Amino acid sequence: MGYKIFTLSPGSTSTKLAVFDGQERIFKANVQHDPAKLRTFARVSEQLPYRVETIMEELGKAGVSLEDMDAFAAYSGGLESTPGGIFPVNDKILEDCTSGRLMEHPAILGAQIIHAFAEKTDKPAYLVNPPDVDEFEDIARLTGIKGVYRESHVHVLNQKEVAMRAAAGLGKKYEESNLIVCHVGGGLSITAQKAGKIVDGNDVLNGDGPMAPNRSGYVPVMPIVKMCYSGDYTLQEMKEKISKTGGLISLVGTDNMLEIKERIAAGDKWAKLVYDNFAYQLGKYIGSYACVLCGQVDAIVMTGGVSNDEQFIENVKSYCGWIAPVIVYGGDFEMEALASGAIRALEGTEETKEYTGVPVWSGFDFEPEN
Repeated sequence: MGYKIFTLSPGSTSTKLAVFDGQERIFKANVQHDPAKLRTFARVSEQLPYRVETIMEELGKAGVSLEDMDAFAAYSGGLESTPGGIFPVNDKILEDCTSGRLMEHPAILGAQIIHAFAEKTDKPAYLVNPPDVDEFEDIARLTGIKGVYRESHVHVLNQKEVAMRAAAGLGKKYEESNLIVCHVGGGLSITAQKAGKIVDGNDVLNGDGPMAPNRSGYVPVMPIVKMCYSGDYTLQEMKEKISKTGGLISLVGTDNMLEIKERIAAGDKWAKLVYDNFAYQLGKYIGSYACVLCGQVDAIVMTGGVSNDEQFIENVKSYCGWIAPVIVYGGDFEMEALASGAIRALEGTEETKEYTGVPVWSGFDFEPEN
């Protein structure tokens, strides 16, 4: 038995909770919040008392006491870009999250909720590899259009957690490993992780990388420009084509992999082509990220819900298995990642970092004006 860690992740109308005793999860819940009640709040941060109240009701039913916890950890966004690591919740984190100046999304509540719990119990509260982590190298930021630069928008928390697990399984330290990590869920992020940093990755928010079950991924730019100016689509409809109804949904009408495989078994040639192309696109990007790592790849790591599909994994391996061993961690390990990070902080095996609110990258200071 070890440290007891309380973890949480706020969603649009719910908050995921979990309690870990060491690495063992001993409690989990997904607290539902009344959507009608949530709509009465003008700003996301105003939801804080209501969310805390409903969380406490759930904990009371389960007999979970905050006083028994050694630390709290949360998924929390709304920060300036920052290096990866473990961050004690400080005044600047609370200022940026509470103001919502960088985003108005329930993710900004994570830090606020665990800060409230930490104050109540006099225990530490941590953010672990928040979604605003950006460790890109300068050379990865350029595009072919001046002023349009690449920034890191990937599934950082799960990406780093499975990378650490894979490195440990290989008998290496994370900081000494070169890994290509693919999170394949409703969205898809692929990263090149070199010596403990995500030095390159696809931008899952802005249509970069391979297609995903409900996201378009990269498509040729000029046809999209023509669609935007055709008068047939609104800005919101075009955004949804990229981030909500693209990928498998656009091509076969569903993002349910089991349904697609049933259609293939029934002889649907189009469904098979799309299913095969899904792995083909991912394999192609894995190959490009092997180039980012100069061919020095210790392992290719597959994670996310789709990684539970053995046939999909075999299809991906057929394209890139020659590069490095393929290690699979099917599913999502974000809650485990939060708990592990808090434990490393408590044990002193990873030094915590101070969030300053100063972005790690805000443009090139040596870029010519013209």
